[in-house]
Amino acid sequence: MLCSSRVFLSALLGIALLYTGSVQAQTQPESQAHSQIAPSRTWPELKAETQRRADNQLYPLIGLDSADVAKALARIDSLDRDQWGRAFSAVADQYAAAARAATPAEAPALWHRAWRLYDFGRWPTPNSPAKLVSQTRALEAYRAYAASLSPRLEVVRIPFDGQQVVAYLRLPLGVKPAPLVIVVSALDSRKEDAADFYAKYLDHGIGILAMDMPGTGENPAAASPESERVFAKVLDWVATRPEIDAGRVIIEGTSWAGYWSSVVGTNERARLRGAVVQGGPVHFYFTREWQLKALKTKEYLFDLFAARAALYRVNTLDEFLAYGPKMSLLTNGMIDQPSAPVLVLNGVRDTQVPIEDLDLLLRHGSPTWGWVNPDGYHTGRGGGWSEERIFNEVVLPWVQQMIR
Repeated sequence: MLCSSRVFLSALLGIALLYTGSVQAQTQPESQAHSQIAPSRTWPELKAETQRRADNQLYPLIGLDSADVAKALARIDSLDRDQWGRAFSAVADQYAAAARAATPAEAPALWHRAWRLYDFGRWPTPNSPAKLVSQTRALEAYRAYAASLSPRLEVVRIPFDGQQVVAYLRLPLGVKPAPLVIVVSALDSRKEDAADFYAKYLDHGIGILAMDMPGTGENPAAASPESERVFAKVLDWVATRPEIDAGRVIIEGTSWAGYWSSVVGTNERARLRGAVVQGGPVHFYFTREWQLKALKTKEYLFDLFAARAALYRVNTLDEFLAYGPKMSLLTNGMIDQPSAPVLVLNGVRDTQVPIEDLDLLLRHGSPTWGWVNPDGYHTGRGGGWSEERIFNEVVLPWVQQMIR
């Protein structure tokens, strides 16, 4: 059973141990700014590590075929971002062409494979012309694949500040009105990834609305303290759909998107049954000290600074370090405000978001559920806990309890 209050999930004691560390940021001595970003892996190192992760189905290559990745990597001989985008697009193009010539029964699997490759061609952020092309083709391939889905996938466009938030809605068959989980993609993933992974909610009678978080994909808002307004507009839209039970809505964010789950869980607590914050930043993540440490991590495959800076739409390290503290939920006092029920999760060994941020959420605000993997890395992965297992054994039971 899941237990409440500001403690960890007792059902997992012995596997997910209680974390009682003090609330202190992990720091390091600071030197000149230009030396603070981790040196890139060399191309041979990046090639080998990318293939290793593909062979072992490790993030961010979960779902990509190992042989396809090898074909793309064989086309690259440097760290040039355009080479990366062109190489993965070239392999994806073959599947897209095959899909166009295939029967209706065969085409969806081919489009799905093409989408995965195009999407990794723009990873982690589309910061070159070829990566932008790969991003566009990824959207086209995913939507071609999604046209075959049942329950159907609806592309929705929600007005926001004269622009549109593009999202994907899927509702379970035979459940009206259906409870809903708003799943928000993370720093380097996109709503297509969220819609693909969280489709498993449909098997449990729960709908999903997958959207890009601010600063990414087809969300027109940058990541800023004011960007919570985009989620208010999304919830307004949800309330207009009679086939959705607007009284049973949860927001879920993994990695950077967990920040928005926490914010929305507070600001929109009257309209939510709960918020899932899996590996999300809160306060220490945004400090200069943590960023100068975290930007050196080898847990991230490559281009971590580029992906993080793109969220704020800044270019230099100094701009990035100055911007981050504006987002702190401790500094702005939000962390002490009442919220909808919250489930927080992460791994003690996370090198991208400090475990102390999870501790802050447990010690402040409303009663909170928590789960920590003592052998886990970012978002709790590791030590025998895959994304799939964390979802099935921790997140899904909690969501079901909140919406019943």
